[in-house]
Amino acid sequence: MAIRIGITKPQLFHHFRSAVNPAAGNYRLTVFKASSSFSSSPATRKLILYSKPGCCLCDGLKEKLDAAFSLSSPNSIGDIELQVRDITTDPEWERLYQYEIPVLARVREDGVEETLPRLSPRLGVELVQKKIAAAFDR
Repeated sequence: MAIRIGITKPQLFHHFRSAVNPAAGNYRLTVFKASSSFSSSPATRKLILYSKPGCCLCDGLKEKLDAAFSLSSPNSIGDIELQVRDITTDPEWERLYQYEIPVLARVREDGVEETLPRLSPRLGVELVQKKIAAAFDR
């Protein structure tokens, strides 16, 4: 199952430059299907990851999220849209999250972002999947 990532700026994935093909007119990674914005469907569950290039904790969480989204289990999160936001592209994001990244936030049905508790870098993929699924079941 593909994961849609809303890309706010093309340089968002400059640290994935070798995997991105801007000449093709889209920004696709091997596992991610990029789209320019979140779907307008009201039932769509949305997750935002605030990160920045060169952040090893961010890169580790991205890898675990990638694996968690593709895992098939009762806690499946494959229907969640993931948007990765590079905090260096927005002064407000940088001010808010510069010392906190990686930060996960879910977008509630009313459009308000709700920051999720920090996930330990030591968590396995199954637990990451379970915690994200639980955050959306509230």
